[in-house]
Order: sequence, then C-alpha cells, then structure tokens
Amino acid sequence: MRSSHTDRQLVRIAKRYPDVQVLSQPNGVGLLTALVFILTLEDKTRFAKSRSVGAFVGLRPKKDKSGDVDKQLRITKAGAPFLRRLLVGSANYLLGPFGSESDLRTWGLDLSKRGGKNAKKRATVAVARKLAVLLHRLWVTGEVYQPVGYGKQTQAQQPVKLTAN
Repeated sequence: MRSSHTDRQLVRIAKRYPDVQVLSQPNGVGLLTALVFILTLEDKTRFAKSRSVGAFVGLRPKKDKSGDVDKQLRITKAGAPFLRRLLVGSANYLLGPFGSESDLRTWGLDLSKRGGKNAKKRATVAVARKLAVLLHRLWVTGEVYQPVGYGKQTQAQQPVKLTAN
C-alpha cells in the first residue's frame, strides 16, 4: 500500500506529463499505470498502429503452427513486465465488482463466460491487451474517452471522401 507521501510524489511527477490525464480516463487506469505506460513507450509515434502495442508489452499469445494444428499458447511476456502487471491489474479492476459499465467491460465479461476453467484468466489478459491498444489510441489522438459506444462513435466520425467531378 502506498503512503500519502508517495501519492503526492506521483501526482507531482505526473504533472510533468500532460498526457497522463488523457490516458487515465478509462475506469481502472490510474496515474501510475498511465505514467508507466508513457515512460515505457517513450514516443507515441513509435508504433504505426495502436494494435502493435499489445504485442510490444507482451500480451500477445504465442502461436504453435505445426502441420494442420494452429494452437494458441500462453502470452509471449516480451517487453516491460511492470507495465504488463499494471495493465493486468487494471483489467482485473475493470472486470471486477467495482468496474463501471463500459464496452470493454461488457466484452471482457462475455469473453469470460465462454470456455472452461481458465476463461476468466484469458479474458483478463485479453482486456489488458485491448486496454493497452486503447491507451495508445487515446495518447495519439488526445480524444475524450467514451466508455459506452466508443467504437461506434469513431466509425461514425470517419471523414467522407469527396470525389472531384
């Protein structure tokens, strides 16, 4: 458990990075997670696609392709273990009893209902991976996070291409 002195230091350090406020918008993502995310990735233009961030952090499942079998194995655990641990902790909070209603929570809970005994663990890792992608997207665009209807809103806001006659 952190002391109030440590919390004050964390707030003081986070003020140096204005993007921390943008990244801490989703429920379950605090100042520490947002700050570690920014300091680990270092540059928001480092990745061409936000989808690549999940693999960078090590939250992408390994694949075993031999013959006709294409098995999905454990996550790669490449990248920064502390950031991965924070993202999984945020995902646990989001999926737990205190997580507020969001599209990500609904998706994760639906995913945890499918499958056998490890479905909850798999869903938590999948939500952590999606959360990493979401955080990078928020960092790049600087937009306000909408917990419900986020994907539908961004699809509706795509610019219409005009054709010249």
